Amino acid sequence: MSDNILPTQKKPKLIVVVAFDRSDDGELFTAYGPTDQQSEERAIRTAKVLASNHVGVIAWSRDADPALGHYGPPTTLFVSGDVPDME
Repeated sequence: MSDNILPTQKKPKLIVVVAFDRSDDGELFTAYGPTDQQSEERAIRTAKVLASNHVGVIAWSRDADPALGHYGPPTTLFVSGDVPDME
């Protein structure tokens, strides 16, 4: 019997950055994104750059299998300023 073990496939991830500003009445609105990112590191770099120009920025990721409609819980990678609660 062979002891060959197939390598486990990396789960696909949804990695997103969103930046927010405030309207004249004080409500948060999406000013940038949501944009898909190629890596968590890139998402963090993008979010840090955006943080200097917006009232709030968040970068987050989650395991995702869009074909099956399965999504894991979100993990915050970077947050700065005012952002809405994640649901």
